[in-house]
Amino acid sequence: MPEMETNVLRGEEIKVLANEAFKAHKYAQAIDLYTQAIDLNGQNAVYWANRAFAHTKLEEYGSAIQDASKAIEIDPNYSKGYYRRGAAYLAMGKFKDALKDFQQVKKISPNDPDASKKLRECEKAVMKLKFEEAISVPESERHSVADSIDFRSIDVEPQYSGARIEGDMITLDFVQKMMDDFKNQKCLHKRYAFQIVLQTREMLRSLPSLVDISVPNGKHFTVCGDVHGQFYDLMNIFELNGLPSEENPYLFNGDFVDRGSFSVEVILTLFAFKCMCPSAIYLSRGNHESKSMNKIYGFEGEVRSKLNETFVELFAEVFCCLPLAHVINEKVFVVHGGLFSVDGVKLSDIRAIDRFCEPPEEGLMCELLWSDPQPIPGRGPSKRGVGLSFGGDVTKKFLQENKLDLVVRSHEVKDEGYEIEHDGKLITVFSAPNYCDQMGNKGAFIRFEAPELKPNIVTFSAVPHPDVKPMAYANNFLRMFQ
Repeated sequence: MPEMETNVLRGEEIKVLANEAFKAHKYAQAIDLYTQAIDLNGQNAVYWANRAFAHTKLEEYGSAIQDASKAIEIDPNYSKGYYRRGAAYLAMGKFKDALKDFQQVKKISPNDPDASKKLRECEKAVMKLKFEEAISVPESERHSVADSIDFRSIDVEPQYSGARIEGDMITLDFVQKMMDDFKNQKCLHKRYAFQIVLQTREMLRSLPSLVDISVPNGKHFTVCGDVHGQFYDLMNIFELNGLPSEENPYLFNGDFVDRGSFSVEVILTLFAFKCMCPSAIYLSRGNHESKSMNKIYGFEGEVRSKLNETFVELFAEVFCCLPLAHVINEKVFVVHGGLFSVDGVKLSDIRAIDRFCEPPEEGLMCELLWSDPQPIPGRGPSKRGVGLSFGGDVTKKFLQENKLDLVVRSHEVKDEGYEIEHDGKLITVFSAPNYCDQMGNKGAFIRFEAPELKPNIVTFSAVPHPDVKPMAYANNFLRMFQ
């Protein structure tokens, strides 16, 4: 049999294995197998579109768009290519680009009811976006919503039986009662929710963009990665490692909200601990602490459902106050995403970032929130389509120039809850086990003991939660593609 025919047949065999891996939620494995099939027969549009879908599942939307575009290039009438690319654009909040692709799907498959439904939803989303753009107030003319809220004037009904804050002090008793209420799916009164969020805002506003943390000799410090609205797993972290306190401090490294459907409970719990004792808990901004992500991935809808519209604006404002990075004992640099597209960035440059805004699409702040490490040296395009990928040489140089020992970052699901890369100089920690109820990954946190600050990594599995699906409050349109 000629080699070409053999390659085609072998490619089909590998595609079957890749599809099985995909069905088992082993998306990275599926990508590797689709890549092998593509290497054998790169002119098969199906392989490229399937690999695009697997990239989408890993939130690698930049790579998904590239693969789907390749499928379209090979076969301009292959509707799935446009469909996959449209879904990836959608996940990035690029509704207008998504609309063009779904129009193309409809053109190729005019009688497909699913294509018609998705096109209608996409048209609605674009119309809504245009309307919001038309009525939006320019940044320079915006007033702070926080300044218009007087929580003390909000009455608490006598029948309210939940946690109460007496006066201005948020106590451990209150936080524990609130967490118990949340475990039982009870809501916190809006008066107290406003009080917690407003007090947290005052605290965060006064912090620099890069916060220095000092851990005394003989003491420990815990760093957690993404929690993503998985409140019951957050409670499990506190079970395993103790509640936040001055003696048991934590840093939560961004992406507190979205995806999981208990984001309101997570954010109010973290903020309440911050109010109770500012040195018990430190909070970093993640790429999901932003309006564009919250609009798509569920937090905005959840806030509307459990609180009200004013809180949507208030959280957006408070997220813009979150610091962008932390340094522990002048040794460990902790950031949500990663490092930079240019060499020579100093800690003083990070301190100087004006962070009080929605994350821009490029520059230092964007890269801190969005970048990912790569195994090869140098820099490359981001799999996500935002930020960049950086190699071990970039990590090493950044650490040397800033007299640091280690980078700790989050932002990526890892099977074991963590991964050590770049010759041990970079650790990814991710604290949302069985992410989105389907990834099957463990969660992890890192305990550092001073003075050595040697990372001690603890992994844990997901715990049960009430039957509310991830993305339950997300943009309807996006849920169609989950």
